[in-house]
This record gives sequence, C-alpha cells and structure tokens, in this order.
Amino acid sequence: MQTLPSSQPATPREPTLILEPFRAVRYAPAAVRGLAEVTSPPYDVIGPAAVTRLLATEPHNVVQLIVPQADAVRPGGSYGDAAATLERWRDQGVLIADAGPALHVYEQRDAAGTVLQRGLIGAAGLCAPDEKVILPHEDVMPGPVAGRLALMEAAQANLEPIFLLYDGTGGAATQLVDEVATTRPPLVDVVTEDGLRHRLWTLTRPAELTAVAADLAPRQALIADGHHRYAAYRELQARMRAAGAGAGPWDRGLALLVDSAAYPPRIGAIHRVLPTLRPAEAVALASRAFRVRGVEGGLPAGLEALDKAAADGVAFLAGDGTGLHLLTSPDPVQVAAAMPPDRSAHWCGLAASVLQQLLIGTLWALRDDERTVRIVHDDPRAAVRIAAETGGSAVICPPITARDVYLVAADGERVPRKSTSFGPKPRTGLVMRVFADG
Repeated sequence: MQTLPSSQPATPREPTLILEPFRAVRYAPAAVRGLAEVTSPPYDVIGPAAVTRLLATEPHNVVQLIVPQADAVRPGGSYGDAAATLERWRDQGVLIADAGPALHVYEQRDAAGTVLQRGLIGAAGLCAPDEKVILPHEDVMPGPVAGRLALMEAAQANLEPIFLLYDGTGGAATQLVDEVATTRPPLVDVVTEDGLRHRLWTLTRPAELTAVAADLAPRQALIADGHHRYAAYRELQARMRAAGAGAGPWDRGLALLVDSAAYPPRIGAIHRVLPTLRPAEAVALASRAFRVRGVEGGLPAGLEALDKAAADGVAFLAGDGTGLHLLTSPDPVQVAAAMPPDRSAHWCGLAASVLQQLLIGTLWALRDDERTVRIVHDDPRAAVRIAAETGGSAVICPPITARDVYLVAADGERVPRKSTSFGPKPRTGLVMRVFADG
C-alpha cells in the first residue's frame, strides 16, 4: 500500500476544493431483498455474467440504472430506459430521498483487517485541469464519456460516485471522519459478496460541515477512479452554461473523497488482451526491442518473474495459456524514438508508456483503442484465459506506483489510458444524487 507524496495545503484561493452536502437518494431497505443485493461494482468493471448474476439475486439491482443497455437488463436497452426505471422506482418507494442535505462518512473494511478505507461522499465542485484543484491522471476515450453524459442527461442524476484522493495530513476532515466512524451508529451496515463491509453515516451538523469545508478548501485532489464520469460531469456543465442555464446541480458531481495519507490506496495492475495478435507473432515482434525469455511453470512462475523484473525496470509478461514470455530491458534508443516529443522524461520512463507507445503502437503496429485492445482489471488469470479463448495475446503488466501517478498529474500530463486500478472502489447503489433533489 502506498500514499501520495506529502503536500502541504496551498494558500487558499479560488477555485477551491469543494465537497458540498446534498440530499441523497438511497434504496428503501423494506422495499428490496437487502441493501447489499441491490449494489454493484462500478459500471466499467461489470461483465455480462456479473449483470445476470446480480439481477438474479435482486431484480432492483442498480445495474438496471448504470448499464441499461446490457442484454440481461433489457435487450436493446437505452439510457432513456434507465431514466424511466429511476422514476418508476422512486414512485414505487424503492428509492427514497433523505430528509435533507448531508455529507456521508463512508467506510469499507474486510473481516481480515487487511482493508480499511474511510472518506466522505458529497457533491464535488467541478474544476478545469489547469486550475490544479482536481487533477486527472489518465486520458479518456470519447465513447465512454459520451455514454456517461447521455446517461446523466437522461436520468438527471449522478448514479455512482467518482473516487478522489487528497493529502489531508493532520486535517480536521479526517479527524471528524474517524471520530464519526468509531463513535456513532451507522445509517447503513452491509457486507457485499466480495467480503467487504460497507458502512455509512450522515454529517448534518452545521459546525461539522463548516469545519470540513474550511479544511478541504485549500487542498488538491487526484482523480483515482472515474475519469470518464468526471469528464462527463464537466461536459454537462459546459452544455448547460452554453444554453444559458446559469448555476445549478450540474456544477457539482457525486464523489468519494479519501485522505490518502490516512488511508493509502491500493493500486492494482490493468492488463491487456489483443485478440487479433497471435502469441508467436507478439513475441517475435517484441524481441526486436526487448530481451525475451520463456518462463516455465505457468502463470504463477511468470508472475513471480515479472515482480522481480519490474523492480529493476520496465517489464511485461506476454503470451497465452500455452506459453508465457518475460519481456525486459527495452532498447533505450527505440523507446526514445517511439515517444511523443512533448512528453517529459518521467512520462516516457513509465512502463505504461512503453507498453502503449513502443509495444502496442510501434512493434505491434496496433491502434490502442477499445476494439483492438481489451482491458482486464487486476486479474492476470482472466487476461490469459481470454487470450486463449480468442487466439490472441495477453500482456500482464506491473502496477503503477501512486508516486508516479501523482508526479505525472502534478506536471499536467496524463498516464496512458487504463494504467491504474485504485481500490477499494466505492460501491455503486449505496448513495445516489438526483438533480431535482438538490
């Protein structure tokens, strides 16, 4: 587990880091089988099988709202269907709004004591990247941004929070979060199928809300997860301003804000599967710029070899279920030639950059898009299995460090798309924000 580099709060200025209370919309416990059963992981990590399983457990699962186009939800479904479902569930009392605005203290932990994360859920003020208040660290793709924007416009709601990190060392907000989580009874207390326990509390006392606002104002946050949703937040805001709508709920976006100094994030790897690239061809082409050696002992031995090699430099594991090869020591001349001329030396040295620019873009001559390169979060076994099923190649990647992410973002750059997997991610369905409720 790692923490972001320590940074003292800057002199207060405008724009500032804002996390406002809002009137949350939540599931009514009496109207569903259980609160755990109506939640889900974030939209972009849910596969078709998971959607089917979640709906079989509880038909009111939030996947009906966040992935309405999934076949298990409704073949040919649309974002308009999600909006209609949201309205119907509210009319039926399946979803109800809190009595008034609040911030929510949110805790995630496991039974073994290896996971503990606490933070605040609220409506985050939106800022442009050049304002250096909320820092993106990853590039986004137009398709997912357009999809999340269409869902927000149709539903007039933020249905799942993005995940923000900040350095809150010694701050009043973190002290209050810990005090609430250890001394007050929770509003929600559920355990989801992944073994994580989720607890929620509300903050409504004016003195507490004022203390949180004052503590957060001069600080800086990093987007850990939710870049496409944040880009959609800002696009919706731009559209409303262009239409002359003035200030409104589109000036905020639902977010979980976690102090990375108190609760260092876990960063998992994100792997690649290239269905059209045969393993033998992938290895042969990679050998033009990498030192390549076969790995005996299957995936466990390959992962061990990758961990050791990545500690010393750029390294990847490539292949499928029948054979794996370790790629190390990329030729520095070819690395430099593959990199964009406007990137910093730090960016060019990232394993994710070498993967995108040298391996995928140059040696394999493939376009790094959603059709050609499939993304697999955290699970190398799944990546190898998918490669074997498609006849393609898997690239098992080492995780990026939190320090590298922060340094890239602070320089105004972005790591290549889908390079980071921060966790634990907030559970979708515990708290929603409907614009009409404020």
